[in-house]
Parts: sequence; structure tokens; C-alpha cells
Amino acid sequence: MTVTLDRPDERLDTALARLVPELSRSAVQRLIALGAVRKADGRPVKKNERLPAGTSLSLELPEPEPAETPAQQIPLDIVYEDADVIVINKPKGLVVHPAPGHPDGTLVNALLAHCGDSLSGVGGQRRPGIVHRIDKETSGLLIAAKNDAAHRALAAQLKDHTLARTYECIVCGGMKDDRGTIDAPIARDPRARKKMAVVPAGGRPAVTHWEVLARCPGYTHLRVRLETGRTHQIRVHMASIGHPILGDTVYGRKKPEAGLDSQCLHARELTFVHPATGQTMTVSCPLPAYFTEVLRRLCFSASS
Repeated sequence: MTVTLDRPDERLDTALARLVPELSRSAVQRLIALGAVRKADGRPVKKNERLPAGTSLSLELPEPEPAETPAQQIPLDIVYEDADVIVINKPKGLVVHPAPGHPDGTLVNALLAHCGDSLSGVGGQRRPGIVHRIDKETSGLLIAAKNDAAHRALAAQLKDHTLARTYECIVCGGMKDDRGTIDAPIARDPRARKKMAVVPAGGRPAVTHWEVLARCPGYTHLRVRLETGRTHQIRVHMASIGHPILGDTVYGRKKPEAGLDSQCLHARELTFVHPATGQTMTVSCPLPAYFTEVLRRLCFSASS
């Protein structure tokens, strides 16, 4: 793979992680340490090296390692599938990929059982095929790639915002306006490193568009469209304007409300350009039972 730097004096590992979306910064650093990133004259680069814009570099991506994550027969709600992509309606409570505290029983384990060897290796052993994530307690649509070419194409769409993700949520409080946009950078919370926060400087750009679908006393049902995809973006942005997600005890009220044991947030719709056909596709799924039941109770209590 050949990459051309487009910004002057940017730290090299940061630049490559930005230009090659499927590689994390740590993955780039490993490639540099292995001597797999070279200049045009064949010399390896250093991770903190700063090169002028226009410099071309060659990256030798290693062959995907066989996944050590075990395949597990876990039921999947498959909304769409073909030879290149698979779209899953993930139930809330299901972790997307193995991590400390969740070594198995994840969506990745289920995908390995369903797809066998036909998953992209770009995500590595823990995240084969995974192009984007949604939180454990968020339900709804997630797309995975079944080959490396599809993975790279979808990752590029995430980067240029042509992969559109639309959510529905219930937030605490009554929204004054019918629609709006939150444009506020997000970074690690300096006071709690396991959380994210809106920060005045040094964060990554984050933009969330929202519109009101329904109002109940004390709560508002919203449709939310992500322009960017930062960790916990909707949860952080809605909390930052004083309207946290109902049931989100991390960024919102500390005790569950309305009979919920988790947040009321659902990934309702995905629009993407198919990596093989070039066709624009929109895939949607209905609101889950827990969400519609909360809406029913909130509306019923308002009318009683």
C-alpha cells in the first residue's frame, strides 16, 4: 500500500492512523517498529518522524492472522447479507468484540460461527470484519465486512461520512427546539479516563444532528444522525446540552428511570455505498420491544 502525506510537520504515526482508517495508531506504531513503513528510497521511518507534505510512503501490511477468537453459536438477527457485507440488528446487552471482562459471548464470536472464514481480517484477531462499533447497551444496526476490500471501502466511507448512521433515542427533559446540531469536540474526560467528554480544546471534531419525533412530559423522543463517529458521541453530546439519554447512568442520571436497566438508544438505519456494486443502500430495523414499551408508558402516563 502507498500513502502520500497531506499535512506538513505532522507526527508520522498520527498521520498514518488518520490516512489509513482501518489501522489504529498502535497498529501503525507496530508496523513502523517492524520496519514495514518505508520511504521511496527503501529506508524505514521512525514513529515520531515528521516529513513534508507530498512524501510517499509504502506500507507492508501483514497477512491477517488466523482468528484465535472461538466461533460460538449465538443467534443473530441478520437484516442483510451478501458475499461482501453483513448487517446485524444487535440486541442491547451484547458486546461487539472480545475485550477484558468479555472474552467470549460477543457479536464477533457469533459472526465467526455464522460466516466461518469469510470475514475481513483487517480488524485483527479480536475484531475480524468489524467496521464500526455500538455500545453494549445500545441496540440496532451494525455492518461487518466479509473481505478486506469491502472493509477498506466501508472504512473510507466512515471517514468521509458517506456511511450514514441514524439513531432514535429518548432523552431526559423537554427539548425547546424541534431540531438542532451539536458541534463540539470530544476527548477522554480528564477527570475520569474511562469516560468521554466535550472539551474546549484538543478533542476530535464531533457533529450530531437531532430532530424531535415526539414529546412527553419530562422526556423527548429524538431521531439523531451522526456526522462523525466518536466513542459515546450521542450520549456525550446529549448530556452536554442538559438532555442525557434516558437510562444512561454513566453520562446522565445516576439511577435508572422508567423501569429501564440500560440506556434507551437504538441504531435505526444505515445508508452506505455497497463496496462491490457501488449502489447506495439503506437498511433499517424496527424499534425493539423495550423501546416501544417505554414510549407507551411515557405517553400513557401523560394521557392518564
